Amino acid sequence: MKSALLVAVMALVTALLRFLPFLLFRKKVPSPILYLGRVLPPSILGMLVIYCLRDVSLLSFPFGLPELIASASTVLLQLLRRNTLLSILFGTLLYMVLTQFVF
Repeated sequence: MKSALLVAVMALVTALLRFLPFLLFRKKVPSPILYLGRVLPPSILGMLVIYCLRDVSLLSFPFGLPELIASASTVLLQLLRRNTLLSILFGTLLYMVLTQFVF
């Protein structure tokens, strides 16, 4: 019961934080908020890529091949299909298959 209440409160706070900008800026969105909305998503993705690849060892087997193959397939699929969810899911699945069964 305590866990369900905790999850419900976290879900409510998360939803509130996501809806808050729309509630605060109904008429006109300030230019700094528009700027942040433009530049934050690519910069966050860049930081996530660096974070995920920071411990890849290029000097020992498998020389970063699973990461390279999965990353390249994710980028290629994104360029071809323009579906972020599909690209990330496929890249993650491919990485897991490569690390568990191939390398």
